[in-house]
Amino acid sequence: MEVELASCAGFCFGVKRAVDTVHEQLKTGKTIYTYGPIVHNEEVVRELEEAGVRVLNSKEELLELHPGEGERCAVVIRAHGVPKEIIDLLEQKGIECIDATCPFVKRIHKAVEEGSRSGKEIYVAGNPGHPEVEGIRGWCVGDSKVLETPEEAQNMSFDDKKQGLLVAQTTFNFNKFDNIVEIFQKRGYNGSVVNTICNATEERQRAARELAQKADVMIVIGGKHSSNTRKLYEICSSECANTYYIQTLDDLRLVLPTTVRLVGITAGASTPNKLIEEVQNYVRINF
Repeated sequence: MEVELASCAGFCFGVKRAVDTVHEQLKTGKTIYTYGPIVHNEEVVRELEEAGVRVLNSKEELLELHPGEGERCAVVIRAHGVPKEIIDLLEQKGIECIDATCPFVKRIHKAVEEGSRSGKEIYVAGNPGHPEVEGIRGWCVGDSKVLETPEEAQNMSFDDKKQGLLVAQTTFNFNKFDNIVEIFQKRGYNGSVVNTICNATEERQRAARELAQKADVMIVIGGKHSSNTRKLYEICSSECANTYYIQTLDDLRLVLPTTVRLVGITAGASTPNKLIEEVQNYVRINF
């Protein structure tokens, strides 16, 4: 039996940059907070908390943050980014802000801010409850609309008096975004389209699909709240009936028929290499 890792899996540039930023800040001796989990991986967040990092889970918790006299502290903005009002609030409170937002996400913030200021109607293809999408919407001047499925695109209402701007969550399903764009255009959408799905996401999804197409079993590793990992699972499941979604090796309940020739492994952009290696080694040794 062969075990193969997808050609692109694990930490992406933006996640690695954010995690490295927190580790660097810990060396300064300051009290370090992150606004929201720095990335969507429970193992990474737990290890940082054990190192002394504290998580602010909401605007309300940030409002209640009052550093003691002489206390040096800093708030690191998570890779997913935050609404502009959070950045403004930190400035108002005089708390040091270390912005570790993924540069690809920052590019979307700039696009929607400029677009909405010029009067454009903003459409975001993504998960409406995801912090990245909430952050993107928080840089819009005025309202914005979120859609997650081609069906929602079919039913979306357009403001004929405004030009539109359609962007996407960086981890959105590439094929689904293409479908949404096609539907918009067929319905007479008056506006521009900016494909803001990052290259790392496209590469991971393509590599996962190619591996799943030839694998007898697929294992997808990532946090349960990770949007990009869930999308990898959806893609792999559509190509390989025996697909497992796990956070760590402890979650793996693998039963392999004797006919299995190839076990494929992929992982979300917030999954550390050591977790991937643990799963790889376990499957190789035990099956």
